[in-house]
Amino acid sequence: MAWTTFEQFSIQELAQTRRQRPSGPEMVRSGMMTRYLTGLLRNRQKGSPFVSGYPASSIVIPAYNESARIEATLREVVNCIRSEGWNAEVIVVNDGSTDTTARQVLDFALNAPEVRLLENPGNRGKGYSVRNGLLQAQGEIVMFTDADLSAPIREADRLFAAIRDGADIAIGSRWVDRSRQIHRQPLYRQFFGRCFNLITRTVMGLRFHDTQCGFKAFTRQAAQTVFQLQTIQGWGFDPEILFIASKRHLRVDEVPVTWGHDERSRISYLRDGFHMLREMAVIRWNALLGRYNGPVRPIARPMA
Repeated sequence: MAWTTFEQFSIQELAQTRRQRPSGPEMVRSGMMTRYLTGLLRNRQKGSPFVSGYPASSIVIPAYNESARIEATLREVVNCIRSEGWNAEVIVVNDGSTDTTARQVLDFALNAPEVRLLENPGNRGKGYSVRNGLLQAQGEIVMFTDADLSAPIREADRLFAAIRDGADIAIGSRWVDRSRQIHRQPLYRQFFGRCFNLITRTVMGLRFHDTQCGFKAFTRQAAQTVFQLQTIQGWGFDPEILFIASKRHLRVDEVPVTWGHDERSRISYLRDGFHMLREMAVIRWNALLGRYNGPVRPIARPMA
């Protein structure tokens, strides 16, 4: 049974799952699936917000070994959705975590019909996770945010407003208005970040102050265009999707957002910076080969 299609199970399939008696790790996995499916069916009987129609927006959260904060993150996101009255779904993309991230998401989703889990086929990288989530999202506006919520989720409304005003893509920026940084990075991280952004703007021809902020929103059509053409699976996917957007003549608005540095950030500017520089060369090579000029196909949503 595919972990990525929990919501498509029927009552008959749930009953079949309950009759199975696996052992070892499969018993744990089957138990998690059964609890999730039971809660999902119960929520649908009570009136899940997505029984009819589709969510207006989708919030994708890539996650790798996020057991220390994923529950708090989901609680904050769901509370915001409900208090602000957003018609939104939340998709957590588990990137092959070896901790309890997946189980925590499934347990949380039992009482939060807005939340669903997607599983990557192993640890594939942040770029792959974002692509997987956004291409399977059902909203008319789709966005991704980091699990640390360095940009508070309420700031998503600023991105949504930019899209309502005509942008195809709205990207959060830490540098358009520095006064909105409530907890700044250490000086060495600021230095390396600004150097990387300068190189990105020069090599890629991108005009943005901040390409790496993990807080971006897209119209459904723009997301399907950009992410079907994306090739970079690691940290360097941000410059690629913005480069593709430029090649496809999509309007990208840079939006200042409130942002606070999280000391638990895993990115290393020396190690990951080297990989991202190499990936920029790959992007330029892809452009020379015309790989970003190909056709894209609309992705149909499942029956509501």
